[in-house]
Amino acid sequence: MRRADRLFQIIQVLRRSSKPLTADAIAAELETSKRTIYRDIATLMGQRVPIRGEAGLGYVLEGGFDLPPLMLTSDEIEAAVLGAQWVAGRGDPALARAARDLVAKIAVTVPEHLRPVVLEPAVASPPVWDVKPETLDMSRVRAWIHAGRKLELHYRDEQERESRRVIWPFLIGYRETTRLLVGWCEMRGDFRTFRTDRVIDAEFLEDRYPGRPAVLRARWYAAREAERKARGCDESRPRNRAGPQ
Repeated sequence: MRRADRLFQIIQVLRRSSKPLTADAIAAELETSKRTIYRDIATLMGQRVPIRGEAGLGYVLEGGFDLPPLMLTSDEIEAAVLGAQWVAGRGDPALARAARDLVAKIAVTVPEHLRPVVLEPAVASPPVWDVKPETLDMSRVRAWIHAGRKLELHYRDEQERESRRVIWPFLIGYRETTRLLVGWCEMRGDFRTFRTDRVIDAEFLEDRYPGRPAVLRARWYAAREAERKARGCDESRPRNRAGPQ
């Protein structure tokens, strides 16, 4: 890897990390030596790239720093195109339109020699079959999540039972043919997942819920991980074949 490319990649590695990274970790990802990373970090700092930290403790890229737009590699372009293809086929109308616009913008902005990677990609998302229709305005739901506002859902579950409940939405999950809305349910006092095609109607409340969506997402992910580990422990525990004593 050329040194200029490696300096760019160091910035990218630091940019996507939410915690300090040691020179060892950066060197392992870029397949180079720790000494080289120390030297490159010093060069970047000398060029006024706002990297904070020191050897042995780790480095972080401070906010506010940006590179010239769309300095993308061929692999990064294909990753973006593949993701945009998937969203264009499975996202709500506003998100699907944004995905198609993204591909068009990339195509007119990247250098000429990379344009075929956008227009004639070697990757493709699988076709979409039997997408479940929904009446919920997903674009507005996304806006409510960003704003941390409550939703009141009129919902029909898989047993055809109807209920009304107020939730604190914080995440939309995507499956092949359905979307899932994840939130804290005030009625149950716990996290719940709702299939959007089973929402009969929804009221977009102006009330903000306590805390931030990111905090709820972190709590939900932690709860799921704890459940996964608990299931793993139960499955690995030896069975008492003699039955209860």
